[in-house]
Amino acid sequence: MTSAHDFSAKNLQGQDVSLGQYKGKYLLVVNVASKCGFTPQYEGLEKMYEELKNNVEVLGFPCNQFGAQEPGDENEIKNFCSLTYSVTFPMFAKVDVNGDNTHPFYKFLKGEKPGILGTEAIKWNFTKFLVDPQGQVLKRYAPTDTPEKIKNDLKALL
Repeated sequence: MTSAHDFSAKNLQGQDVSLGQYKGKYLLVVNVASKCGFTPQYEGLEKMYEELKNNVEVLGFPCNQFGAQEPGDENEIKNFCSLTYSVTFPMFAKVDVNGDNTHPFYKFLKGEKPGILGTEAIKWNFTKFLVDPQGQVLKRYAPTDTPEKIKNDLKALL
């Protein structure tokens, strides 16, 4: 697997989604959680998505590996995102981003763009990866990097 487009993942409805359908767009891939201090970033992610969705897809991957901050099932996650932050960008089923059960897509992302000091492990919720329209990983962002900062980076690329 040499491109983000080579992978698939289940959405919140349990359907397999080929990430190849996003060819030609930038992707911002985010491991999200409903009960995290960074959860309000959903608002900025949605605003960025609404503004740039002709060229950019935001892909949310719920994860419960950091402080058990995503305890709900897929239906609860969908309702929370929809009712609390009016999320319309694609959301996927809960995944592991670290450890033995790491989703293959996240193994790829982390291998392409390791974090500080070359470590591949994701440190916390709302770590973000920017993928180019050809499926290559361009950048890894820390949880503290806001959607507004990333939107400026994207606008420079568009």
